[in-house]
Amino acid sequence: MRLTTKGRYAVTAMLDLSINATTGPVNLTEISQRQAISLSYLEQLFAKLRQRKLVSSVRGPGGGYRLARPEKDIHVAEIIDAVSESLDTTRCLGKGDCQQGETCLTHHLWQDLSDQIHAFLSNISLADLVSKREIEVIARNQSERVKQQEEQQKHQDARRSSPNTIAVSSL
Repeated sequence: MRLTTKGRYAVTAMLDLSINATTGPVNLTEISQRQAISLSYLEQLFAKLRQRKLVSSVRGPGGGYRLARPEKDIHVAEIIDAVSESLDTTRCLGKGDCQQGETCLTHHLWQDLSDQIHAFLSNISLADLVSKREIEVIARNQSERVKQQEEQQKHQDARRSSPNTIAVSSL
């Protein structure tokens, strides 16, 4: 199966957005920190997701992204399709020219598998994923990890900015 990083990251980012957009728009920097996905890569993915009207952007302070439709109406296959990913399992990318320009013996088997995978992912919505207990636990752990990292960074910054003073006692 040819589901690459682009498709996986798009689904992961959309799931993160779905989980964390309950109080307002979510900044891509926050998704980047929680999911360890490069901010520039997320920007590219979200441009495609916005074009396909899966997300909408909010400008200004407190801005970010939110789902353009209810999470029950956004399916995994649609997210993967939006970022131009293929769920094709054939060697020929569905062209039917697998064996020296001809269709190979197993072409239809792999094409049917690709169709089954797409149909399977078309039946899984973001709401289905969000409702899973294990995903809730993972999301909570990720948020806690980011908060701890931010606290550590604040302490390090405070140490760097405070002048080094040496106490001198007079005898």
